[in-house]
Amino acid sequence: MADRPLRIAMVAPPWYEVPPDGYGGIEQLVADLIRTLIARGDEVTLVGAGEDRTEANHLTTYPTTQAERIGEVMPEVVHAARAATLLDRLDVDVVHDHSLASPLTAASRDVPTVVTVHGPVTDELGDYYAALGDTVALVAISDAQRSFRPELNWVATVHNAIDVADHPFEQDKDDYALFLGRMNPDKGAHVAIDVCREANLPLVIAAKCDEDAEHEYFEREVRPRLGHGIEFIGEADATTKRELLCKARCLLLPLQWEEPFGLVMIEALACGTPVVALRRGAAPEIVVDGVTGFIGDEPADLARALAKVVDLDPAACRRDVEQRFDLPVMAARYEQVYRSVAGRRDG
Repeated sequence: MADRPLRIAMVAPPWYEVPPDGYGGIEQLVADLIRTLIARGDEVTLVGAGEDRTEANHLTTYPTTQAERIGEVMPEVVHAARAATLLDRLDVDVVHDHSLASPLTAASRDVPTVVTVHGPVTDELGDYYAALGDTVALVAISDAQRSFRPELNWVATVHNAIDVADHPFEQDKDDYALFLGRMNPDKGAHVAIDVCREANLPLVIAAKCDEDAEHEYFEREVRPRLGHGIEFIGEADATTKRELLCKARCLLLPLQWEEPFGLVMIEALACGTPVVALRRGAAPEIVVDGVTGFIGDEPADLARALAKVVDLDPAACRRDVEQRFDLPVMAARYEQVYRSVAGRRDG
């Protein structure tokens, strides 16, 4: 086991293709992980909905993905039941599950199940994993996420990663801060505006805004603050997002909640763009304060950091993300987890 390639069954959620056409952060991570594990010599079987898009062996629970039914219970339950039947036919070392309901079937298998916890565990999701007990081996995506429910059956922390080579690097920056994310009070777009007003720095806001709650927040808190150097451009596609990240003075993230990770931070760093963020969630684990950005305790700290961030080296941002958040780093950590839980079972 220690030397030979691993045989891994990867269970994806049933909502989007792997990889997704657009939205689908978990599905993109699953696709990247599969690709990297296969490149490292491992054998991977993907259990999911929709068409075969990866190099993995593919077993399908639904002929088409179920995005239009997000929020309903039955697609997740049917997916879990069908996945359990498919997994019973496989000869693998470990099951790596990224879905919600499928871990319920882990206790019925001899093969160990690793579950990456993609959401916050401060509410019923944490209660769910507590009820599963030691039938699953939980992987946190940050130490911050793990700290809220330390009693859960955590076996490791593995930070999310991106394909750094797929992100363009830019040494020379334009003179604006960038807010990138969803139009949601938790993300703090209104705080970003106030911070940039105090610092007298232009702000570009690129944010998804198509749900009723997002529109309500935008009209109440963001639209009245627009103008005079504050520009809202809507949701950015992949090309526009990379262009904005490359040229911004910094990515500004005045988070209003304990976000378990925050992929946009490492995307910015890969482009050579420092991150200025509040000390919430995983931000202090991702940003090296004074090297790849600044971490503040209150919005006034961020306003002061916007002036200092021009002194940081974009190349240092790129180097740090290559060393800590590139796909091979994540895949190697997951291999360690797989071998650990499989070895524990064999022992």
